[in-house]
Amino acid sequence: MSDLLQGAGLLGVTTPLGANVSLVVMLVAAVLFTTGWRLAVRKQYDAHRWVQTVAVCLNASLVLAWMVRYFVLYVVPEIPARLGEASYAVTTVHAVVGAIGLVLGVFVALRGNELVPKGLRFTNYKLFMRSPYALYMLATVLGVIVYLRIYVPGTL
Repeated sequence: MSDLLQGAGLLGVTTPLGANVSLVVMLVAAVLFTTGWRLAVRKQYDAHRWVQTVAVCLNASLVLAWMVRYFVLYVVPEIPARLGEASYAVTTVHAVVGAIGLVLGVFVALRGNELVPKGLRFTNYKLFMRSPYALYMLATVLGVIVYLRIYVPGTL
């Protein structure tokens, strides 16, 4: 069982299974978010809503099941002492950008599915949808950088 959890990673280096799953799911969610954006551009709003809702649920599950736990266990105890180190700095920025994107993304998904109170509904969809998308893409790039810095030494 430990071989499964600590086996050869996606890039041929030893990495935890969770880190590999996290990387793959994060990239799949990024593809889904981009697909959903393209559906909206084509005015296929029902398909857009479904794809974006699935992507938000996938992303939220990943963040809550894996990323928060490991950030709290391994990074938070080292802040601020090691924040000057690249791995800790990038991981912390990734966490902050990702958290803001997640909160905004969940709110937009709830709004898109008409699950928020009237007082919180917005009509400027472009602003409210583009902001979490941009934050998610930035968090994805930062997440890949975190993966490479931590698990593939010498790449960055």
